[in-house]
Amino acid sequence: MSVEELEQEPFSVHEFVERLAWKTMGAHARSSPEEFDPDLLHKAFEKMIRDLKDKNNQVQRKIDRLEAECKDEEKRHWNRVAELQKKNQSLYTDFQTLDERISYVATKVVHLGDQLEGVNTPRARAVEAHKLMNYLGEFLTEEPLKSPVLVDPFQLHLTADVIQKLHLIALELPVGGRFDIARQRIAEKYDEVERELIEEFRLGQQAGDRRQMRKITNLLQHFKSYGQCIDVFIVECQKDAYKGKSIFDDVVPLCVETNKLAKAVFSNSDTVMSKLVQSVFQERIQGHVASRLEKQSDPEVYLNNLYDMYVKTLKLTVELSKACVEHEFKLGDSTFLNKLTRSIFSQHLDKYIEVELQSLRLHCSVVLQHYYEKKDHVKRQIQSGGIHELKRDIQAKIGNVTKAGPSIENFGGETFLSQEVAINILQDTKNAFKRCQTLSSTSDLPSNAIKIFEVLVQYLVTEHIDYAVEIGLLGIPPAEPKVEPEIYFFDVVSQANTLFHLFEKQFTDNFIPLVMSSQHHGFCMKKKRELREAMEAKIDVGLDRSVNAIIGFIRYIFNTEQKKTDFRPETEDAPMHLLSPAAMKVSKFLHAQVREIKNSLDGKNVDVVMGTLGQRYHRLTYEHLTQFSYNSIGAMLVICDVNEYRKLVKEELKVPIVTQLFEHLHALCNLLVVVPENIKVVSSGEQLADLDDSIIQNFVQLRADYRTAKISTRLK
Repeated sequence: MSVEELEQEPFSVHEFVERLAWKTMGAHARSSPEEFDPDLLHKAFEKMIRDLKDKNNQVQRKIDRLEAECKDEEKRHWNRVAELQKKNQSLYTDFQTLDERISYVATKVVHLGDQLEGVNTPRARAVEAHKLMNYLGEFLTEEPLKSPVLVDPFQLHLTADVIQKLHLIALELPVGGRFDIARQRIAEKYDEVERELIEEFRLGQQAGDRRQMRKITNLLQHFKSYGQCIDVFIVECQKDAYKGKSIFDDVVPLCVETNKLAKAVFSNSDTVMSKLVQSVFQERIQGHVASRLEKQSDPEVYLNNLYDMYVKTLKLTVELSKACVEHEFKLGDSTFLNKLTRSIFSQHLDKYIEVELQSLRLHCSVVLQHYYEKKDHVKRQIQSGGIHELKRDIQAKIGNVTKAGPSIENFGGETFLSQEVAINILQDTKNAFKRCQTLSSTSDLPSNAIKIFEVLVQYLVTEHIDYAVEIGLLGIPPAEPKVEPEIYFFDVVSQANTLFHLFEKQFTDNFIPLVMSSQHHGFCMKKKRELREAMEAKIDVGLDRSVNAIIGFIRYIFNTEQKKTDFRPETEDAPMHLLSPAAMKVSKFLHAQVREIKNSLDGKNVDVVMGTLGQRYHRLTYEHLTQFSYNSIGAMLVICDVNEYRKLVKEELKVPIVTQLFEHLHALCNLLVVVPENIKVVSSGEQLADLDDSIIQNFVQLRADYRTAKISTRLK
């Protein structure tokens, strides 16, 4: 095994020793211990150790030789570096000397150039002045011009330069004398050159020759007609530019393309773009707006067109502002576009709110008029107040006395409320609020919105909802009806609440945002609250009257249908009915009224009406029952009647306090059938425990055997 294996990568000492032992002993020594020879292995290791030592000495000598060579090379390198530094220092010194020499020569050259210019400039000016004097001399005479510069059409640019200078000279010439002819001829030639330059500019623009256009604009900058050149440029740019369905869609592309051309042709391209936009707004857009708005007799069409045109113009100004940023051009100051928009629409915006209110009033009144005409109803003046209420009550009393019944007009159950009418009016005012927000100035917006809101209140709340409630109040039967009352006021309440909810929604969604940040916000909230409270007050009055009518008719049934013999039959052989005729009619009538109330009312109104009706019904029933005397059979009959009343109250009215009152009434009726010996115990029962003793005493006195059975002594 050779030591060259030490130079192999990767090298492992363990594997090296293993291979040495394996090669020395052979493969059989590992499997059979008898063949293992330690002396042979020892000698092999000693020999390898000697070889490794020799190899180490060789490597060490090689390292020493390489280190010596590196040191020699390093020394030679530093010597070369020192020589290069010396050469660099010498070159730097030579460079400084050369730089000083160049500066000296340059100073001499500049001085010489100044001297030459000082000599040449007066000479050039003198030559130019001499030429101008010669040209001026031709204008001093009345003979035709002869210089090629002045008459050659192919030298128009040079002619323009000369005539512009002559024009300035002519302005300094004294007035009168022989210079008047020259001044006049120069002015005529000046105007002629201007016209030719502008015409050449027009032709160059039509041909797309930007270089030619740029030359002419540089010349015309010193002429009075430079503005006419810009006007021609603007007119030419707009030719065939409006090809779309709407002029507003073509303006931004026109400005973007024109800006590219203006930057290549004019040095003041921003001014040109401002004039272009001004021309578009004041000529094209203003003409378009005028054609859509002027001589428009229909206010609604006028308002819709005005809103549409104004919104499109505002959108256009926004798009133009974005285009200015994206394509790097400027349009006047920050208010330039707003001023242009205002100049177009000012005459229309100033009178906007008057037209809006006129149109809104007209449309709302037409909607209401068509509705009432369709119902074949003529609106009437509603009288309200204490005097009218007193008159109504007196007429009801007179009707009861004469038994003719009071005259009540209920219009066949018509509520005179329409969701279609309300939606039409609300949609009109919604559109009005939307237009108001856009077309009104910031300072006028709250007051204009309030004016629209007042129209909404007038036509929807006052003339429709409030009027219907008033008509509904007139149609409520009197408190003491002789026939079964037809009560339609519950339908009026239901529909009025629905329409008022729609009104409140628009109030919150469309109106309040317009006055939120103004001082009128509190006033508007108060106004809406007052409208709600006024309507609720009238509804409360109507519901109270309706309940009174129901109770009045029940009283009428009790008075006419209930006989004393119902509860005190003269003989025990008389036929016994489950319910008295009065109880059957009352139950049937009240059941129908409760169903109508539930179908028409909702929320708090149902609870209030049911509670009021139930308590008054209980009071009437109690007072009615205390008018009779009851024997044992009659007591059974009255218990059946009261049980029917209790069942109706519990299942239909579902008002806990009313149910409890009828439970007490039923318990009191049970005292009419209890044997005298047990009446003390029953009267002290749980259901009657919270009643006053006087009530129990008074009710017990209704028994036919109260005196004979000496019940008063039994209760003590």
